[in-house]
Amino acid sequence: MELNLERPRDYLFVRRADARHVVVVDRPFNASLILARDKVIDDWGVADITTMTPEQAEPILALNPDVVLLGTGAHQRFPSQAVLAAFLQRKVGVEVMDNAAAARTWDILASEGRNVVAAFVLCDRP
Repeated sequence: MELNLERPRDYLFVRRADARHVVVVDRPFNASLILARDKVIDDWGVADITTMTPEQAEPILALNPDVVLLGTGAHQRFPSQAVLAAFLQRKVGVEVMDNAAAARTWDILASEGRNVVAAFVLCDRP
């Protein structure tokens, strides 16, 4: 049996994600980022999900997603009710999970052509 490496060409895929790093295609990131199918908004500015504000959700919402995958670091931690309300008021679904789970889910939904955006909160400390 012959094995061939095939990389998706119509969306940016996540190769690896943890609490401190995300690798998109072959490019490593170590600051929080927003990922759309065709672009990365790096240095998002959210270092802790518990202090995220509704205003910090605006760059995500500006991409007009149907659903947002919110990666919150090493563990699933929820943002404030005000942040969740910012998504719900715009009729955007939001799923909160750890970064590794958000990366796996991103790769599946993006490969299916879904209108999805992932936001990864990366921490610079262990």
